[in-house]
Amino acid sequence: MAESMKGLKRTHRATEVTESNIGEIVTVMGWVQKSRNKGGIIFTDLRDRSGILQIIFETGDGEDYVSDGDFAKAESLRSEFVIAVVGKVAKREGAANEGLKTGTIEVRARSLRILSTSEVPPFPIEANSKTKEEIRLKYRYLDLRRPDIQSNIMMRSRVVNAVRNFLANEGFLEIETPILMKSTPEGARDYLVPSRVHPGHFYALPQSPQLFKQLLMCSGYDRYYQIAKCFRDEDLRADRQPEFTQIDMELSFVDVDDVIDVNERLIKSVFKDAIGIDVQLPIQRMTYAEAMERYGSDKPDTRFGMELTNVTDVVKGCGFGVFTSACIEGSSVRGLCVKGQGEMPRKKIDALVEFAKGYGAKGLAYLSINEDGTYKSSFAKFMTEEELAALVTAMGGEKGDLLLFAADKNKVVFDVLGALRIEIAKNIGLIDESKFNFLWVTEFPLLEFDEEENRFVAVHHPFTMPMEEDLQYIDSDPGRVRAKAYDIVLNGTELGGGSVRIHQDDIQKKMFELIGFTDEEAYERFGFLLDAFKYGVPPHAGLAYGLDRMIMLMVGAESIRDVMAFPKVKDASDLMSEAPGVVDEKQLEELCIKIDIKDKE
Repeated sequence: MAESMKGLKRTHRATEVTESNIGEIVTVMGWVQKSRNKGGIIFTDLRDRSGILQIIFETGDGEDYVSDGDFAKAESLRSEFVIAVVGKVAKREGAANEGLKTGTIEVRARSLRILSTSEVPPFPIEANSKTKEEIRLKYRYLDLRRPDIQSNIMMRSRVVNAVRNFLANEGFLEIETPILMKSTPEGARDYLVPSRVHPGHFYALPQSPQLFKQLLMCSGYDRYYQIAKCFRDEDLRADRQPEFTQIDMELSFVDVDDVIDVNERLIKSVFKDAIGIDVQLPIQRMTYAEAMERYGSDKPDTRFGMELTNVTDVVKGCGFGVFTSACIEGSSVRGLCVKGQGEMPRKKIDALVEFAKGYGAKGLAYLSINEDGTYKSSFAKFMTEEELAALVTAMGGEKGDLLLFAADKNKVVFDVLGALRIEIAKNIGLIDESKFNFLWVTEFPLLEFDEEENRFVAVHHPFTMPMEEDLQYIDSDPGRVRAKAYDIVLNGTELGGGSVRIHQDDIQKKMFELIGFTDEEAYERFGFLLDAFKYGVPPHAGLAYGLDRMIMLMVGAESIRDVMAFPKVKDASDLMSEAPGVVDEKQLEELCIKIDIKDKE
């Protein structure tokens, strides 16, 4: 039977008990990790969020023993019982356990209370669990007891505190923005919330606080930040969830360099405080165009080389039709030189070809340079010895290397080789996992053409400021216009992104025109922001980090699910609470909603 605390107060967490406490009486409380009865003496590992502490239960004469009644209770202890122990700290008898922070000490119990019993848990509460994720997420409240998950959640708290402390010292104000807002569909799908008092009308959950933080700049709060909950109804991946958290900020009277400066110092401070990593400033900057040319990605992993090489001019006159057909404007032939992999088995090369097809490639050409200088290739028979030699030289190929080529539209080539570069690096161990390589990617395109909708769309959002020197092309060649936009990348993952915002009426009007909005459509979607801009709007810019991604990278987790307390799975459901669920018919009637579910093929 569970006992009450009866006024008992905890004096220490498990690992707060140290050798300096030897001889003192302490009160510790937590969960039983395991208990071992050695006949007349019971060894129990007590666990709380700080770690594990060994408790000794023994009967006998004197103060450092428990009563027969408490010993009998100790004999009943099982994993996950919740207990309170009063006892004296002593130096551990026998060899120290170097695997524990408290491995040199133990607590000799004087009294025991069982505060709660437990059924046998469905999986062991231990680090690096091999239990299927679906089971762990169904019993997430148990999964959260595991030391590695607790460490991640505590790291998240430390990071948030470090962010708040830094930004407060930099003059930022923490201001909350609404969760229920107007739907402004442009990008990912909104989550909609029906209104009972406005039948047929809906709120949207915010995809970001973008519009409200710009309004705060109009209102004179020149440095804002928020740890903001955001929602997107989109398909999920390892680093995406339907609800996620941003470190969101906006600043007035600034330009690109000002935003980058404060954020570099924020990154340096947070990573030093949280995980002891000393980030060297300034962080490297690279334009979007350079990132794509060198790495085939706007979020390149710079922990290793193996950069793309453009060989279009080298092969434009060769006899291989796949190459020559890509030697036209908007297309190209580019390759990767994989050092020392010339002996890669054909089976593995075929697997890389299939991988490339998943990113839009029709195929993948390869050339292995044998140690005797001869070639093994999928296309060598179509080219002369001189053409092959020129290609190998252009690629920097040497004996024992493997050359891989993609030939297609530039977007496809970049997508294929950018992804292939990462896949190969993982497969052959090129990536130094101990590195934290930060990179600013700047000067993104302002617009991209959507062939399905036959119009330009904003790469970031329609309030992003064009680079002043490119305004001359905004009518004649809008795809050429670069944006005052910037992403912060860490180890090949986008950590955050932002931009300088448009604050001039004429440029904002032109931007809406370019993405196909009439004045009426723009006003219908963003009227409250455009109205605010009539009353004196300062130049402003901002940035938002994905907090979940940041913690994932800091702790080396493979998924943001491992750093969120109660995550969803790939179909956006919660296995533990069984959300989403059906609701009462009366609730639907009050909301004027009728359900008409169509069968999906």
